[in-house]
Amino acid sequence: VKTVCEQTLEGQLEEQCLFCYCLLIFSRRCALTWIRTARWRSLLSGLIAGPSMLLTGPGTQHTSLAIYILMRAAVLASRCGIKSKRFGKICKPLTWSHGDVFLMCLSSAQILSAYILQQDSLPSSYKSFLKTHGGKDQSILQGLKEVVNHTAFSNLEAIEKYYKSVGVDIKLDPDMKVPCSIVHGNQSCAGHFISFLLQAYGRAVPVYIPVYLVPALVVHRQDLMKRPYTIMGKSLLGTARSSLFLSMYCASAWAWTCFLFRTFEKCSTPLVVLGTFPAGLALFIEKKSRRTEISLYCLARAIESFFTCMTDAGLCPPILQIKRADVVVFSMATSIIMHCYAQEREVFRSKYLNVLDWVFGVPLPSEDDSKHHSSTSSDGIKKGIFSIG
Repeated sequence: VKTVCEQTLEGQLEEQCLFCYCLLIFSRRCALTWIRTARWRSLLSGLIAGPSMLLTGPGTQHTSLAIYILMRAAVLASRCGIKSKRFGKICKPLTWSHGDVFLMCLSSAQILSAYILQQDSLPSSYKSFLKTHGGKDQSILQGLKEVVNHTAFSNLEAIEKYYKSVGVDIKLDPDMKVPCSIVHGNQSCAGHFISFLLQAYGRAVPVYIPVYLVPALVVHRQDLMKRPYTIMGKSLLGTARSSLFLSMYCASAWAWTCFLFRTFEKCSTPLVVLGTFPAGLALFIEKKSRRTEISLYCLARAIESFFTCMTDAGLCPPILQIKRADVVVFSMATSIIMHCYAQEREVFRSKYLNVLDWVFGVPLPSEDDSKHHSSTSSDGIKKGIFSIG
Protein backbone atom coordinates (compact mmCIF):
# COMPACT_ATOMS: atom_id res chain seq x y z
CA VAL A 1 0.00 0.00 0.00
CA LYS A 2 2.83 2.35 0.86
CA THR A 3 4.51 1.69 -2.49
CA VAL A 4 1.28 2.33 -4.36
CA CYS A 5 0.73 5.64 -2.52
CA GLU A 6 4.26 6.79 -3.27
CA GLN A 7 3.85 5.98 -6.98
CA THR A 8 0.49 7.79 -7.10
CA LEU A 9 1.94 10.86 -5.36
CA GLU A 10 4.92 10.93 -7.74
CA GLY A 11 2.56 10.67 -10.72
CA GLN A 12 0.44 13.56 -9.47
CA LEU A 13 3.54 15.69 -8.91
CA GLU A 14 4.76 14.93 -12.43
CA GLU A 15 1.37 15.89 -13.86
CA GLN A 16 1.32 19.12 -11.84
CA CYS A 17 4.86 19.99 -12.95
CA LEU A 18 3.96 19.28 -16.56
CA PHE A 19 0.82 21.41 -16.24
CA CYS A 20 2.77 24.31 -14.70
CA TYR A 21 5.42 24.04 -17.39
CA CYS A 22 2.80 24.16 -20.17
CA LEU A 23 1.08 27.07 -18.42
CA LEU A 24 4.35 29.01 -18.26
CA ILE A 25 5.06 28.34 -21.96
CA PHE A 26 1.53 29.41 -22.89
CA SER A 27 1.79 32.57 -20.73
CA ARG A 28 5.13 33.42 -22.28
CA ARG A 29 3.73 33.02 -25.77
CA CYS A 30 0.69 35.13 -24.88
CA ALA A 31 2.96 37.82 -23.46
CA LEU A 32 5.12 37.81 -26.58
CA THR A 33 2.01 37.94 -28.78
CA TRP A 34 0.63 40.80 -26.66
CA ILE A 35 3.89 42.71 -27.11
CA ARG A 36 4.08 42.00 -30.84
CA THR A 37 0.50 43.11 -31.44
CA ALA A 38 0.70 46.21 -29.24
CA ARG A 39 1.24 48.43 -32.27
CA TRP A 40 -1.91 47.17 -33.95
CA ARG A 41 -4.41 46.90 -31.11
CA SER A 42 -5.27 50.59 -31.42
CA LEU A 43 -5.79 50.07 -35.14
CA LEU A 44 -8.29 47.31 -34.39
CA SER A 45 -10.03 49.34 -31.69
CA GLY A 46 -10.58 52.21 -34.10
CA LEU A 47 -11.90 49.81 -36.71
CA ILE A 48 -14.37 48.35 -34.23
CA ALA A 49 -15.48 51.81 -33.08
CA GLY A 50 -16.32 52.92 -36.64
CA PRO A 51 -19.78 51.28 -36.82
CA SER A 52 -20.89 53.58 -33.99
CA MET A 53 -21.97 55.85 -36.85
CA LEU A 54 -24.99 53.54 -37.20
CA LEU A 55 -26.30 54.95 -33.91
CA THR A 56 -27.35 58.08 -35.80
CA GLY A 57 -29.97 55.94 -37.55
CA PRO A 58 -29.92 53.06 -40.03
CA GLY A 59 -31.26 55.23 -42.83
CA THR A 60 -29.08 58.29 -42.19
CA GLN A 61 -25.90 58.38 -44.28
CA HIS A 62 -22.96 60.63 -43.50
CA THR A 63 -20.82 60.13 -46.58
CA SER A 64 -19.41 63.66 -46.61
CA LEU A 65 -18.37 63.47 -42.95
CA ALA A 66 -16.83 60.00 -43.38
CA ILE A 67 -14.76 61.07 -46.40
CA TYR A 68 -13.62 64.24 -44.63
CA ILE A 69 -12.46 62.23 -41.59
CA LEU A 70 -10.69 59.85 -43.97
CA MET A 71 -8.85 62.81 -45.53
CA ARG A 72 -7.69 63.90 -42.07
CA ALA A 73 -6.58 60.33 -41.36
CA ALA A 74 -4.69 60.30 -44.66
CA VAL A 75 -2.83 63.45 -43.58
CA LEU A 76 -1.74 61.72 -40.37
CA ALA A 77 -0.73 58.55 -42.24
CA SER A 78 1.27 60.65 -44.69
CA ARG A 79 3.10 62.36 -41.84
CA CYS A 80 3.99 58.93 -40.48
CA GLY A 81 5.33 58.00 -43.91
CA ILE A 82 7.35 61.20 -44.17
CA LYS A 83 9.19 60.58 -40.91
CA SER A 84 9.72 56.83 -41.42
CA LYS A 85 13.00 55.46 -42.77
CA ARG A 86 11.25 52.90 -44.97
CA PHE A 87 8.74 55.20 -46.70
CA GLY A 88 10.45 58.57 -46.26
CA LYS A 89 11.72 58.79 -49.85
CA ILE A 90 8.39 57.64 -51.30
CA CYS A 91 6.47 60.24 -49.29
CA LYS A 92 8.94 63.07 -49.94
CA PRO A 93 6.73 64.65 -52.69
CA LEU A 94 4.04 65.10 -50.02
CA THR A 95 6.21 67.73 -48.32
CA TRP A 96 5.71 70.10 -51.27
CA SER A 97 4.85 73.46 -49.74
CA HIS A 98 2.12 74.22 -52.31
CA GLY A 99 0.53 70.76 -52.26
CA ASP A 100 -2.56 72.22 -50.61
CA VAL A 101 -3.16 74.51 -53.59
CA PHE A 102 -2.68 71.60 -56.00
CA LEU A 103 -5.30 69.60 -54.09
CA MET A 104 -7.61 72.60 -54.29
CA CYS A 105 -7.15 72.74 -58.08
CA LEU A 106 -8.00 69.04 -58.38
CA SER A 107 -11.06 69.53 -56.18
CA SER A 108 -12.16 72.57 -58.19
CA ALA A 109 -12.02 70.63 -61.44
CA GLN A 110 -14.49 68.08 -60.08
CA ILE A 111 -16.72 70.31 -57.95
CA LEU A 112 -17.20 73.19 -60.40
CA SER A 113 -17.60 70.96 -63.45
CA ALA A 114 -20.20 68.97 -61.49
CA TYR A 115 -21.91 72.26 -60.57
CA ILE A 116 -22.30 72.96 -64.29
CA LEU A 117 -22.89 69.45 -65.66
CA GLN A 118 -24.19 67.19 -62.87
CA GLN A 119 -25.40 69.02 -59.79
CA ASP A 120 -27.11 65.94 -58.35
CA SER A 121 -23.69 64.47 -57.57
CA LEU A 122 -23.04 67.20 -54.99
CA PRO A 123 -24.35 67.17 -51.39
CA SER A 124 -27.53 69.25 -51.11
CA SER A 125 -26.07 71.82 -48.69
CA TYR A 126 -22.95 72.30 -50.80
CA LYS A 127 -25.04 72.54 -53.96
CA SER A 128 -27.09 75.31 -52.36
CA PHE A 129 -23.86 77.11 -51.40
CA LEU A 130 -22.57 76.92 -54.99
CA LYS A 131 -25.88 78.11 -56.41
CA THR A 132 -25.59 81.23 -54.26
CA HIS A 133 -21.95 82.03 -54.95
CA GLY A 134 -21.86 80.69 -58.50
CA GLY A 135 -24.02 83.68 -59.33
CA LYS A 136 -25.90 82.12 -62.25
CA ASP A 137 -29.57 81.38 -62.73
CA GLN A 138 -30.53 77.74 -63.17
CA SER A 139 -31.71 78.41 -66.72
CA ILE A 140 -28.19 79.63 -67.65
CA LEU A 141 -26.60 76.51 -66.18
CA GLN A 142 -29.07 74.30 -68.02
CA GLY A 143 -28.37 76.06 -71.32
CA LEU A 144 -24.60 75.77 -70.79
CA LYS A 145 -24.96 72.08 -69.99
CA GLU A 146 -26.88 71.50 -73.22
CA VAL A 147 -24.17 73.24 -75.26
CA VAL A 148 -21.47 71.13 -73.59
CA ASN A 149 -23.40 67.91 -74.21
CA HIS A 150 -24.24 68.98 -77.80
CA THR A 151 -27.96 68.52 -77.25
CA ALA A 152 -30.82 70.69 -78.49
CA PHE A 153 -31.84 73.62 -76.28
CA SER A 154 -34.85 72.74 -74.16
CA ASN A 155 -35.76 76.28 -73.11
CA LEU A 156 -33.65 79.03 -74.69
CA GLU A 157 -36.47 81.49 -74.08
CA ALA A 158 -36.06 81.07 -70.31
CA ILE A 159 -32.49 82.39 -70.54
CA GLU A 160 -33.59 85.37 -72.62
CA LYS A 161 -36.41 86.01 -70.17
CA TYR A 162 -33.98 85.95 -67.24
CA TYR A 163 -31.63 88.46 -68.88
CA LYS A 164 -34.59 90.67 -69.70
CA SER A 165 -35.58 90.64 -66.00
CA VAL A 166 -32.16 92.08 -65.11
CA GLY A 167 -32.31 94.74 -67.83
CA VAL A 168 -30.42 92.97 -70.63
CA ASP A 169 -32.17 92.52 -73.95
CA ILE A 170 -30.52 89.67 -75.84
CA LYS A 171 -31.38 87.24 -78.63
CA LEU A 172 -29.51 83.94 -78.37
CA ASP A 173 -28.40 81.89 -81.37
CA PRO A 174 -29.71 78.29 -81.15
CA ASP A 175 -26.75 77.12 -83.30
CA MET A 176 -24.03 78.68 -81.13
CA LYS A 177 -20.75 76.81 -80.64
CA VAL A 178 -19.28 79.10 -77.96
CA PRO A 179 -21.72 79.73 -75.05
CA CYS A 180 -20.24 83.03 -73.80
CA SER A 181 -23.48 84.86 -74.62
CA ILE A 182 -25.33 82.40 -72.38
CA VAL A 183 -22.88 82.89 -69.51
CA HIS A 184 -22.64 86.68 -69.51
CA GLY A 185 -25.10 88.06 -72.07
CA ASN A 186 -23.88 91.16 -73.95
CA GLN A 187 -20.83 91.67 -71.70
CA SER A 188 -17.30 90.92 -72.85
CA CYS A 189 -15.46 88.11 -71.05
CA ALA A 190 -13.12 90.61 -69.31
CA GLY A 191 -15.98 92.93 -68.36
CA HIS A 192 -17.94 90.01 -66.96
CA PHE A 193 -14.95 88.93 -64.85
CA ILE A 194 -14.65 92.35 -63.20
CA SER A 195 -18.37 92.84 -62.59
CA PHE A 196 -18.81 89.27 -61.33
CA LEU A 197 -15.83 89.64 -58.98
CA LEU A 198 -17.33 92.75 -57.36
CA GLN A 199 -20.76 91.11 -57.00
CA ALA A 200 -19.24 87.88 -55.66
CA TYR A 201 -17.26 89.83 -53.07
CA GLY A 202 -20.47 91.35 -51.79
CA ARG A 203 -21.98 87.87 -51.48
CA ALA A 204 -18.89 86.47 -49.73
CA VAL A 205 -18.50 89.08 -46.97
CA PRO A 206 -21.64 88.00 -45.01
CA VAL A 207 -20.34 84.41 -45.08
CA TYR A 208 -17.02 85.22 -43.42
CA ILE A 209 -18.05 87.90 -40.92
CA PRO A 210 -19.31 85.30 -38.39
CA VAL A 211 -16.31 83.04 -39.10
CA TYR A 212 -13.92 85.72 -37.83
CA LEU A 213 -16.13 87.82 -35.56
CA VAL A 214 -17.49 85.03 -33.34
CA PRO A 215 -14.02 83.73 -32.30
CA ALA A 216 -12.95 87.32 -31.60
CA LEU A 217 -15.92 87.82 -29.26
CA VAL A 218 -15.94 84.38 -27.63
CA VAL A 219 -12.46 82.84 -27.74
CA HIS A 220 -10.41 86.06 -27.54
CA ARG A 221 -12.81 88.08 -25.37
CA GLN A 222 -10.16 88.83 -22.73
CA ASP A 223 -7.62 89.98 -25.32
CA LEU A 224 -10.39 91.97 -26.98
CA MET A 225 -10.74 94.09 -23.84
CA LYS A 226 -6.97 94.65 -23.64
CA ARG A 227 -6.17 95.04 -27.36
CA PRO A 228 -9.46 95.82 -29.12
CA TYR A 229 -7.94 97.47 -32.18
CA THR A 230 -5.46 94.65 -32.78
CA ILE A 231 -8.02 91.84 -32.42
CA MET A 232 -10.72 93.57 -34.47
CA GLY A 233 -8.15 94.60 -37.08
CA LYS A 234 -7.07 90.99 -37.54
CA SER A 235 -10.70 89.89 -37.77
CA LEU A 236 -11.51 92.48 -40.42
CA LEU A 237 -8.37 91.63 -42.37
CA GLY A 238 -9.21 87.94 -42.24
CA THR A 239 -12.77 88.63 -43.40
CA ALA A 240 -11.54 90.76 -46.31
CA ARG A 241 -8.93 88.19 -47.36
CA SER A 242 -11.24 85.16 -47.19
CA SER A 243 -14.01 87.04 -49.02
CA LEU A 244 -11.54 87.91 -51.78
CA PHE A 245 -10.54 84.24 -52.01
CA LEU A 246 -14.10 83.02 -52.46
CA SER A 247 -15.04 85.73 -54.95
CA MET A 248 -11.84 85.22 -56.98
CA TYR A 249 -12.40 81.46 -56.90
CA CYS A 250 -15.84 81.78 -58.51
CA ALA A 251 -14.97 84.63 -60.89
CA SER A 252 -11.81 82.95 -62.20
CA ALA A 253 -13.71 79.72 -62.89
CA TRP A 254 -16.02 81.55 -65.31
CA ALA A 255 -13.11 83.53 -66.79
CA TRP A 256 -10.99 80.44 -67.50
CA THR A 257 -13.86 78.49 -69.06
CA CYS A 258 -14.75 81.43 -71.32
CA PHE A 259 -11.09 81.77 -72.30
CA LEU A 260 -10.84 78.11 -73.31
CA PHE A 261 -14.17 78.15 -75.16
CA ARG A 262 -13.03 81.11 -77.25
CA THR A 263 -9.52 79.74 -77.77
CA PHE A 264 -10.69 76.37 -79.11
CA GLU A 265 -13.95 77.76 -80.56
CA LYS A 266 -15.93 74.90 -79.13
CA CYS A 267 -17.43 73.70 -75.87
CA SER A 268 -16.91 70.24 -74.35
CA THR A 269 -16.67 68.45 -71.02
CA PRO A 270 -12.82 68.28 -71.04
CA LEU A 271 -12.66 72.04 -71.60
CA VAL A 272 -15.00 72.63 -68.65
CA VAL A 273 -12.78 70.44 -66.45
CA LEU A 274 -9.62 72.19 -67.66
CA GLY A 275 -11.20 75.62 -67.21
CA THR A 276 -12.25 74.97 -63.61
CA PHE A 277 -8.88 73.45 -62.59
CA PRO A 278 -6.91 76.75 -62.30
CA ALA A 279 -9.71 78.30 -60.22
CA GLY A 280 -8.09 76.54 -57.26
CA LEU A 281 -5.11 78.89 -57.55
CA ALA A 282 -7.26 81.46 -55.75
CA LEU A 283 -6.37 79.59 -52.56
CA PHE A 284 -3.02 81.43 -52.59
CA ILE A 285 -4.97 84.46 -51.33
CA GLU A 286 -5.76 82.68 -48.06
CA LYS A 287 -3.40 82.42 -45.10
CA LYS A 288 -1.15 79.37 -45.18
CA SER A 289 -2.67 78.11 -41.94
CA ARG A 290 -6.14 77.93 -43.55
CA ARG A 291 -5.19 76.49 -46.93
CA THR A 292 -4.94 72.86 -45.90
CA GLU A 293 -8.24 72.95 -44.03
CA ILE A 294 -10.05 74.41 -47.04
CA SER A 295 -8.39 72.07 -49.56
CA LEU A 296 -9.21 68.95 -47.48
CA TYR A 297 -12.81 70.08 -47.04
CA CYS A 298 -13.21 70.61 -50.79
CA LEU A 299 -11.34 67.39 -51.62
CA ALA A 300 -13.81 65.39 -49.53
CA ARG A 301 -16.71 66.93 -51.47
CA ALA A 302 -14.91 66.31 -54.77
CA ILE A 303 -14.30 62.63 -54.00
CA GLU A 304 -17.94 62.10 -53.06
CA SER A 305 -19.08 63.85 -56.25
CA PHE A 306 -16.59 61.90 -58.39
CA PHE A 307 -17.75 58.49 -57.19
CA THR A 308 -21.40 59.52 -57.55
CA CYS A 309 -20.71 60.48 -61.17
CA MET A 310 -18.85 57.20 -61.72
CA THR A 311 -21.74 55.21 -60.26
CA ASP A 312 -24.33 57.05 -62.35
CA ALA A 313 -22.25 56.35 -65.46
CA GLY A 314 -22.00 52.65 -64.57
CA LEU A 315 -18.20 52.83 -64.23
CA CYS A 316 -17.94 52.19 -60.49
CA PRO A 317 -16.86 48.59 -59.64
CA PRO A 318 -19.58 46.57 -57.83
CA ILE A 319 -17.23 46.02 -54.88
CA LEU A 320 -17.36 49.77 -54.15
CA GLN A 321 -21.16 49.97 -54.37
CA ILE A 322 -21.74 49.19 -50.69
CA LYS A 323 -25.03 50.22 -49.12
CA ARG A 324 -23.40 51.79 -46.05
CA ALA A 325 -20.07 52.77 -47.55
CA ASP A 326 -19.94 55.71 -45.14
CA VAL A 327 -19.59 53.30 -42.19
CA VAL A 328 -16.79 51.38 -43.92
CA VAL A 329 -14.93 54.60 -44.77
CA PHE A 330 -15.44 55.99 -41.27
CA SER A 331 -14.14 52.75 -39.72
CA MET A 332 -11.00 52.90 -41.86
CA ALA A 333 -10.47 56.53 -40.88
CA THR A 334 -10.94 55.97 -37.14
CA SER A 335 -8.59 52.97 -37.19
CA ILE A 336 -5.82 55.09 -38.75
CA ILE A 337 -6.44 57.98 -36.36
CA MET A 338 -6.43 55.71 -33.30
CA HIS A 339 -3.25 53.98 -34.46
CA CYS A 340 -1.51 57.34 -34.90
CA TYR A 341 -2.87 58.54 -31.56
CA ALA A 342 -1.47 55.51 -29.73
CA GLN A 343 1.78 54.95 -31.63
CA GLU A 344 2.67 58.15 -33.54
CA ARG A 345 1.47 60.95 -31.29
CA GLU A 346 4.00 63.44 -32.63
CA VAL A 347 2.18 63.63 -35.99
CA PHE A 348 -0.70 65.52 -34.30
CA ARG A 349 -0.69 69.21 -33.64
CA SER A 350 -0.72 69.82 -29.90
CA LYS A 351 -4.21 71.37 -29.76
CA TYR A 352 -5.78 68.38 -31.56
CA LEU A 353 -3.83 65.97 -29.38
CA ASN A 354 -5.03 67.75 -26.24
CA VAL A 355 -8.64 67.42 -27.40
CA LEU A 356 -8.23 63.67 -27.96
CA ASP A 357 -6.51 63.30 -24.59
CA TRP A 358 -9.44 65.10 -22.97
CA VAL A 359 -11.97 62.86 -24.76
CA PHE A 360 -10.19 59.66 -23.67
CA GLY A 361 -9.48 60.92 -20.15
CA VAL A 362 -5.70 61.10 -20.52
CA PRO A 363 -4.05 63.69 -18.22
CA LEU A 364 -2.88 66.77 -20.09
CA PRO A 365 0.91 67.01 -20.57
CA SER A 366 3.03 69.47 -18.64
CA GLU A 367 4.18 72.72 -20.21
CA ASP A 368 7.67 71.31 -20.87
CA ASP A 369 6.22 68.24 -22.61
CA SER A 370 4.02 70.44 -24.78
CA LYS A 371 7.03 72.51 -25.88
CA HIS A 372 9.02 69.35 -26.60
CA HIS A 373 6.12 67.89 -28.60
CA SER A 374 5.75 71.10 -30.58
CA SER A 375 9.44 71.21 -31.47
CA THR A 376 9.44 67.51 -32.41
CA SER A 377 6.39 67.87 -34.60
CA SER A 378 7.86 70.81 -36.46
CA ASP A 379 11.05 68.88 -37.30
CA GLY A 380 10.36 67.73 -40.83
CA ILE A 381 6.72 66.74 -40.33
CA LYS A 382 4.69 69.92 -40.12
CA LYS A 383 5.60 71.05 -43.59
CA GLY A 384 3.83 71.36 -46.92
CA ILE A 385 0.24 70.23 -47.11
CA PHE A 386 0.45 68.58 -43.71
CA SER A 387 0.50 71.73 -41.62
CA ILE A 388 -2.61 70.96 -39.57
CA GLY A 389 -4.59 68.22 -37.89
